Amino acid sequence: MPDPPPHLRDDRYAITRLLGEGGQASTFEAVDKKNGTLVAVKRFQVRGAKSWKEVELAEREARVLASIAHPALPRYVEHFEEGGELFLVTEKIEGESLAELKKRGGRLSEADVIRMLAEASEALEYLHGRAPPLIHRDLKPSNVIRRPDGSFAFIDFGSVRDRMRPEGGSTVVGTFGYMAPEQFQGRAVPATDVYALGATALAMLTGSEPEELPHRGLRVDVRAALGGRVHPSLLRALEAMLEPDPDRRPARLGPLLADLRRRDRARADPGEARKSRTEARAEKRHRKRARRHARGRPLRVPGIVSAAFAIGLTVAQLAVILVMRVGLPILLHTLSLVFGRALREAAENVETAGKAAGEALRRAKNAVAGEEDAAAPEPPRIRVEPVAGESRVRVEPSDDEAEADAGAAEEAARRRLRG
Repeated sequence: MPDPPPHLRDDRYAITRLLGEGGQASTFEAVDKKNGTLVAVKRFQVRGAKSWKEVELAEREARVLASIAHPALPRYVEHFEEGGELFLVTEKIEGESLAELKKRGGRLSEADVIRMLAEASEALEYLHGRAPPLIHRDLKPSNVIRRPDGSFAFIDFGSVRDRMRPEGGSTVVGTFGYMAPEQFQGRAVPATDVYALGATALAMLTGSEPEELPHRGLRVDVRAALGGRVHPSLLRALEAMLEPDPDRRPARLGPLLADLRRRDRARADPGEARKSRTEARAEKRHRKRARRHARGRPLRVPGIVSAAFAIGLTVAQLAVILVMRVGLPILLHTLSLVFGRALREAAENVETAGKAAGEALRRAKNAVAGEEDAAAPEPPRIRVEPVAGESRVRVEPSDDEAEADAGAAEEAARRRLRG
């Protein structure tokens, strides 16, 4: 491809150097004499294009960039035709591409990868949230720029798809190793960009191309590739992003990064660490209650049947009270006056078991009646243990109580340290 003229657009743009070239276009750095800023000028040889598809992609990139505005994406300036060639002008994003960093042996730290994914998440939310969604389709290290301040930008929309079902089908575009499996079928969905970002993150953590890393079937073996070098939460996020099945792969990065953000806040601020642990415990309790509620959701039964069950459970409650909480404890306490401490302990164990049985029957009666009991605490667990040759009944706290006790103990320890 011959060099472009040194000046374009009636001497507005002065070409300074070549930034890169691909199969269908070349990108140059230029000075915009109108305001003295650096711009990137992408040149498409329309007359020499191998197919109309290349011309269509060039026009689509110009159209898409003209319609978007986001801090992590290049700002559109203009596009024009000159000398039988199409030129697209955008702001020149200062910094180094991840491909250049990788080429000279550099890698991204775990913190840098998390920041890149967080900023990519915001950019993709913007692109995928448009109507119709904009799918980049070619996210890879050469299309990610790390600015001098450490932030990231995402460039080169030459493969973007701005219609979910383009007329006449779709061309397979992308870069091997970073392409999601569905791209080989000419399909692209929001989860396609998530896969490419996962592959980019993995390449920058390992220093290797994705196709060079261990695989299990069609899946990149993230655990084998990283070898325990990153936090488990990041490992799980990358595994989810590189799921081969687009229907099982997340279409959004935000939920995957929530745990990572919590961990980073906790690392920076001990107060945030305590808050994060409290939030995690609350979330765990919420999930447990939701599971218990789902398992214990009452069946819809005829009124006569439910009334019969309720009467039967009420009778059982009374029997438990009379036998296990009144009759047997009184009898055993009386006998303990003659036979000693063993029967007194047996009386206490029977009474404890009676309380647990009564609570379980109460919850069962509420369930039969169709009443919500999600806010009620989880009943204690009863365990019979041999102690010095005897059987002892031990009441274990529920998970909710155990977590509350752990939080209280933690707070007490902090008070002692402060005191």
